[in-house]
Amino acid sequence: MASETAIEGTATEATASGAEQPQQHKLERKWTFWFDNQSKPKQGAAWGTSLRKIYTFDTVEEFWCLYDQIFKPSKLPGNADFHLFKAGIEPKWEDPECAGGGKWSVTCGRKAILDTMWLETLMALIGEQFDEADEICGVVASVRQRQDKLALWTKTATNEAAQMGIGKKWKEIIDVTDKITYSFHDDSRRERSAKGRYNV
Repeated sequence: MASETAIEGTATEATASGAEQPQQHKLERKWTFWFDNQSKPKQGAAWGTSLRKIYTFDTVEEFWCLYDQIFKPSKLPGNADFHLFKAGIEPKWEDPECAGGGKWSVTCGRKAILDTMWLETLMALIGEQFDEADEICGVVASVRQRQDKLALWTKTATNEAAQMGIGKKWKEIIDVTDKITYSFHDDSRRERSAKGRYNV
């Protein structure tokens, strides 16, 4: 009996002496990384069939581990997309949270700049830097042969005040001086090159 007590005490002391896990820094909400590679679509396959959920995280430490390992757009093959969306929201127009929304878009000609804008946007999202954070669904980095693109998806396209606030803040975060435009998902569904509804 005495030896059992001694062993328990030793285990407790070892845990208390620093063998514990380091403290995790919780985020305000959970986020999910997604990947989509459209470079080799199967004949007749519907859009979104190659979309894959990668990982859902809710701590700063998990984010940095993921980002440092794999989540840089410059590492993507052509016609591939990385997505970071709030957990529970799929990066599709058909998702109920996205259906009535739209997106702010910015194009980029150099991979290094795309990586920087992507990282700045990710940190702003998980760090809750937007006043209208509840309006934001997520962000998509799209790697294309001619020009890469970053798109910030939001919930309520018709809420012009919220969208303008988000657009101005995002433009400041990614340090872009050119005009960026906002398009409604409904318009994009109807016509491939839908005109922007808002500009900042």
